[in-house]
Amino acid sequence: MFVDEVEIEVAAGKGGDGCSSFRREKYVPRGGPDGGDGGRGGDVVLRANRNVVSLLHLANKRVWKAQNGEQGGSSQRFGASGDDLVIEVPVGTMVFDKNYDVLLKDLKEDGEKFIVARGGFGGKGNVRFKSAELRAPTTATPGEKGARREIRLELRMIADVRLLGKPNAGKSTMLSRLTKAKPKIASYPFTTMTPHLGLAQVGRDRGFVIADIPGLIEGASQGAGLGRDFLRHIQRAGVLLHLVEPAPMDGTDPIQNYLAIRKELEQFDEELARRPEIVAVTKNDLPEAATVRQRFADELKIDAHLVSAVTGVGLKELVEAIDALIKPKARW
Repeated sequence: MFVDEVEIEVAAGKGGDGCSSFRREKYVPRGGPDGGDGGRGGDVVLRANRNVVSLLHLANKRVWKAQNGEQGGSSQRFGASGDDLVIEVPVGTMVFDKNYDVLLKDLKEDGEKFIVARGGFGGKGNVRFKSAELRAPTTATPGEKGARREIRLELRMIADVRLLGKPNAGKSTMLSRLTKAKPKIASYPFTTMTPHLGLAQVGRDRGFVIADIPGLIEGASQGAGLGRDFLRHIQRAGVLLHLVEPAPMDGTDPIQNYLAIRKELEQFDEELARRPEIVAVTKNDLPEAATVRQRFADELKIDAHLVSAVTGVGLKELVEAIDALIKPKARW
């Protein structure tokens, strides 16, 4: 099961209480105060991990709490600090304050950390209050409460290239041919129900990440089909790879299908619609494929690629075209 949005409550640990005690040693008369400080409460830390691909592991637990600090002891012993609670999340997770709907952090890099709730400081032991005027203080302070907040985690998968197209346009097959990903492939629409990532290697020392999302239909920006549930996963893409089926099973026009998806992108995010785009007409073995490619050139002034994910025709040229568009800093 793929989960890309969860709401949880995080609670940092409480600081340990300070200790109030006095020395009680043999042959040491009038022992003074010796109560130690309490330990600090643990923080709640979010850490981006490229090996985590979903927020599913957070969906079934409402409250996540770090360890409390321990109380101070006699003989000026400090209490142990509480352990931090480190929550692993996928790279590309955005952290929002639920109550104020404010973005707190965007975890874009593997290993990046964010302290979402800080632990409370430990209380002071009575030895801290000793002075020339006050030789035997009994005062010790309690530890501070840890921070507590409600957050919303929203995953927007990070990839260099996003596959676009109507359901059954061949996106999953294309992903499996360009990368080592193994998405579900079938002849019926909406085979892909969750996003998939794959790494396409260009040379020995570089490559790019491709993401396949569920197929879009008209009205997706308003929630039709799988709609807005997955449109946001396109927003981080540097390049859009738009696959067009030359002979759709439903008898629709390929050019109009392309334009319909472009319209959904514009309605969802105008900046996204301005990203670099490569159009590829799939299933080049069909007689309609060459005709559709020519229509793109004549009607839309788009030089579309003619490819086949099954036979491999045109894939090498397609990868080279993608590689030329991706900025060097986006490559691994």
